[in-house]
Amino acid sequence: MIKISLNKIASYKNPIIIDSDKKINLIYGLNGTGKSTISNFLLKPNDPLFKHCSIQGLENTSELLVYNTTFVDDTFYLSEEISGIFSLSKINKDSIKRINEINKQLLTVNTERLKLNEELTKNHENISKITNDTREKVWKIKTEFTGGDRVLDYCFESLKKKENLLHYLESIKKPDIKPLKSIEAIKNEIEAINGSNAKPYELLHSQNLSINNIENNPIFLKTIIGNKNSSISNLIEKLGNSDWVKNGLKYLPSETSFNTIECPFCQEKTITENLVKSIKDFFDKNFQSDIDNLNSLEEAYINEATKIISWESYKENPFAKDNEKDLLLNLNEIIQIVEKNKIKIQEKIKSPGNSIELLKSTAKIEEFNLKIKTINEKIFNHNLKLSKLDESLENLKVEFWNLMRWEYDQTIDHYFSQIKTYKNEETKIKEKNTSIENKITELNSELKDEQSKTVNIQEAIDSINSGLINLGIDSFRIEFFRDNLYRLTRNENSEKTFQTLSEGEKMIISFLYFVELCKGKKSTSSLVTKKIIIIDDPISSLSHIYVFNIGQMIKKYFTNPNSEFEQIFILTHSLYFFYELTFMKKDDREKYQNLYRLIKNDHGTQIRPLGYSEIQNDYQTYWEIVKDPIQKPALVANCMRNIIDYFFGFIEKQELNNVFQIPELQDVKYQAFNRYINRESHSLAQNIYDFKEFDYNLFCEALRLVFEKTGYINHYNKMIN
Repeated sequence: MIKISLNKIASYKNPIIIDSDKKINLIYGLNGTGKSTISNFLLKPNDPLFKHCSIQGLENTSELLVYNTTFVDDTFYLSEEISGIFSLSKINKDSIKRINEINKQLLTVNTERLKLNEELTKNHENISKITNDTREKVWKIKTEFTGGDRVLDYCFESLKKKENLLHYLESIKKPDIKPLKSIEAIKNEIEAINGSNAKPYELLHSQNLSINNIENNPIFLKTIIGNKNSSISNLIEKLGNSDWVKNGLKYLPSETSFNTIECPFCQEKTITENLVKSIKDFFDKNFQSDIDNLNSLEEAYINEATKIISWESYKENPFAKDNEKDLLLNLNEIIQIVEKNKIKIQEKIKSPGNSIELLKSTAKIEEFNLKIKTINEKIFNHNLKLSKLDESLENLKVEFWNLMRWEYDQTIDHYFSQIKTYKNEETKIKEKNTSIENKITELNSELKDEQSKTVNIQEAIDSINSGLINLGIDSFRIEFFRDNLYRLTRNENSEKTFQTLSEGEKMIISFLYFVELCKGKKSTSSLVTKKIIIIDDPISSLSHIYVFNIGQMIKKYFTNPNSEFEQIFILTHSLYFFYELTFMKKDDREKYQNLYRLIKNDHGTQIRPLGYSEIQNDYQTYWEIVKDPIQKPALVANCMRNIIDYFFGFIEKQELNNVFQIPELQDVKYQAFNRYINRESHSLAQNIYDFKEFDYNLFCEALRLVFEKTGYINHYNKMIN
């Protein structure tokens, strides 16, 4: 079964789809609703006019056969020569038997091919599904990391479509180990070199203090005491406080000879000249040298301590700021050691006899400087990246996508695995399909050979002429011309015969030819096995006698459920003809037929299912339109014609021309009514608008006369009231 889509052509302003699962499809629509557009598209689907339309479901052995005015013009008007139709002669029974066998085999292998194509389609659908699902999953990368601060937006240049992003991600080799940098770290680096505040930074200074030798000077461990040969040395050692004694000397007079004086400590007159001399002898030159050394070391240590770089000098640098806690802790430890050592040195100077050990700052300073070195490496790299900005951004982009490839590895791995499975299945299906295609080619080749032994074009000639005779037409016929061509001839003339025929005769001969074309083949080598038939308004120019005959032919060859054709579409503007072709039995309709209605409004042509019960309702609708004087003239006149068509041609089986022979209708005021209602063309709407002869009251009056003078005034009154 085929699926027809029409859009942006003629009255089809919006897409409409005809997707029928039934063999027989009847489409009803008033003139101008778009029937001819459907048939013309199916006649010439590759015409650029129909670039927005499509047909699905056709196979290599399918053929669309369309009967419409374009087909008639192309076949009969443009040339005196008519293409011959090839029929299978029944004389060569062996060939006919083999042809039937081949066709059965072709049906089997074509069914197998169709099944394989369905499997292939399903396989492609599976590939599309897993691909689309994976695209959606990895698209989350873009939705998560673009917009907002826009730091990573440049990583998605040329990746603005889902298929591009997936293709790019799957092209990246998975890293051997998990990338070390986090998304936040990568963003920070990008921001640092490409943000609004991006700039180069100076390297940080390390702590360069020359205090290691001071802190390790052995003098601090030395017990500094005076001359042991002094008479008072034992007493001072016993007191264990030579510093206290030495400090007391400054309170004694500087004279070298004096009587007994007061002690600066106890305030008693106990200090003699000899005692003072003994005390001074105790504090000799060695003692004083050590004290001077301690003072020098203290001065040097304090001087070096001033060289400690404070945190204020570091904190403005963002790289130091990032390590503030660690650096500040380390720096405070250095400062604390130095401050404690300063106190210890002062204590040593005050009490040189005490042995002390200074705290060691070297390890902490080296630890701090190592951190500064690490930070300086980052600053150096930062400045280098700034100097090579494009290269740096590209490297960070690579790092970002390597991280994404790692994090989405499970998704990509599953995708690769599924695609590989489906591709393997596809290869197997194609291998089977190739084998079947070879078999089909072999069978088709044999079929051509067998057909060449038995086909002829005379049987179609005989059948067409027999059809003309059966319809009572013997004034013209079709005959063999030359080179597998036909032509129409009259008894007295064989030139341009088709143009001399009446509209009804043209329709009859063209339709008989079309029937034979559907039954036969266009060439001896034709391999068509599935024919889709489209018949567009075959009764538009016929008297009702011929309408009946055409209807019978359509029923015999086309709407018969057992016909050889794959699918049939019949379009008509005639309600009673539509009704005539509709199966009476509900079970048959539901099994074999789909009924449709074409309607046209401001939104263009639309197609809708048509219920069997609605056919009679349409006749009533025509009357409702006729009763409304504000309806468009073309629509009212068209409905009047359909009313007369339906009632007199279908219900009463009367010849329409006889209806218009009523004397009362010959009045000149009814001429417009007669011309438009008793027409032999589709041109009603155009005529109404061109000549502006439509008078609503006169048309209604004439319609009443038709029913009154034919004896159906009661029916008229019932419908009009």
